Amino acid sequence: MPASTTQQNTGSETIGFIGLGNMGKPMCLRLLAAGYEVKAFDRVVDPLNEIAIAGGTPAKSATEVALAADVLLTSLPRPDHVEAVMENAGALAALRKGSCWVDLTTNRRDLVERLAAKAPEGVTVVDAPVTGAVDGARNGRLTLFVGGDDDTVVRVRPILKQLGRVIVCGALGTGNVVKLVTNQLWFIAAAAIGEGFALGMSNGVELSVLWDAITDSVGDSFVARHDAPSIFAGHYDPSFTLDLCNKDLALIRELSAKLGTDLPMTEASATTFARASERYGSDAGELHVAKRIEDDADLSFRMKGNWTPPWEQ
Repeated sequence: MPASTTQQNTGSETIGFIGLGNMGKPMCLRLLAAGYEVKAFDRVVDPLNEIAIAGGTPAKSATEVALAADVLLTSLPRPDHVEAVMENAGALAALRKGSCWVDLTTNRRDLVERLAAKAPEGVTVVDAPVTGAVDGARNGRLTLFVGGDDDTVVRVRPILKQLGRVIVCGALGTGNVVKLVTNQLWFIAAAAIGEGFALGMSNGVELSVLWDAITDSVGDSFVARHDAPSIFAGHYDPSFTLDLCNKDLALIRELSAKLGTDLPMTEASATTFARASERYGSDAGELHVAKRIEDDADLSFRMKGNWTPPWEQ
């Protein structure tokens, strides 16, 4: 947490937070630093202890959090985790009339809509998946794609603004559509950058020259500036795994079923990520899509520099 973060008057809403993983924990810590009363739950004890030290209240179950929350936030890795927590474990049914559930998970639109339809009377639902990686979560520089009715969005916006920029996308479910479009373009760029490095290096150009040219040309991208340093450092960013990439690509494929055409770039990136997962394992960092090219071309994408891992920035 940045030393400059100070508490501020946030009103009387009690926040419940479920899911204290790579993204959830720093988001929860930011809300505590902003002065919110937060009750949190995760199956893992260590992040709960960190939340307690920061002034939050640990809970023993997701249902306990939901019962106490005016606004419940969930940040979970996968749609089936959301379903397990909110439906199977009873957190959704435990929400009180007048409360609100905000799902920060990159989720399946149909699942969010189905769970919203099952919410208790007087409970509203917003989907607000986030982008910006772990460093964005730590520093309040995420972008949140928000879908929901106008009144509920107005209610939760001051909370979400503590985490970063809020983009209102439309009705419930549209937040996840927008998030998946942004991930679609991200994955295509991530799948391609190793090919660019390999093409240039195999024809006699230094990697440092390539990167300088890419970041000051039409080849520039978030991947080039934010992600390529994880390739140079050789850790390939384990904070976001190939498993999560493949999960999101499957959700993107579901959305594409509504189209009357194919998406060849998207399908190519899905194949590339699947191949990397088969070789290095689903828990390997996302940028192993570039390592596969690096290994097959018998090149080294290591480059000297102060490449601070994103999760430490």
